[in-house]
Amino acid sequence: MIATVDGCPWSAHAGVLCVHRPHLTPSASRSQAARTPSKALYTAEERARRDRSPWTVVQGILAPVQFLVFLVSLYFVLRYLATGAGLEIANASVVVKTLVLYTIMITGSIWEKVVFGRWLFAPVFFWEDVVSMLVLALHTSYLVALLAGGLAPAQMMTLALAAYAAYVVNAAQFVIKLRAARRGGVALAEGAQ
Repeated sequence: MIATVDGCPWSAHAGVLCVHRPHLTPSASRSQAARTPSKALYTAEERARRDRSPWTVVQGILAPVQFLVFLVSLYFVLRYLATGAGLEIANASVVVKTLVLYTIMITGSIWEKVVFGRWLFAPVFFWEDVVSMLVLALHTSYLVALLAGGLAPAQMMTLALAAYAAYVVNAAQFVIKLRAARRGGVALAEGAQ
């Protein structure tokens, strides 16, 4: 579906690597892209390494845990901004969210090394990793501001919301990539039959 509307020659961010044909008109290029099978997200060797790696399970557990921590923390941050009550629990929740983020980033980097042979910025996860760095920078900025006391509480919560907005974008990137990987797995299984 994405290939039918994606005109970008760097389509890895969408989970596909389709051939860009500048000599075709945009509508012809889109219809051609819809008929042209895209490259799978994983090679057979990468898929085998992914399936064997215990880090795949770790990521599968940490991702929903992080999302749950995010929702709880978001509630406390918004409650503080709305009522002015609960600053301590809001701060604590953002710290917990940041620690979970560090954990998933470190284990995700190990997973990427095992599967793709690179600690970060494997081509198929390049844009996800770029946005992850922004998410990490915003969360770390919150910790620095909390320890240094350089921002007012409302500014701290606004920084937390900016970090959380970037996290939501990043989470959406990974969900899209997971769906692309599943579609690729189904296509691989159908092709083997």
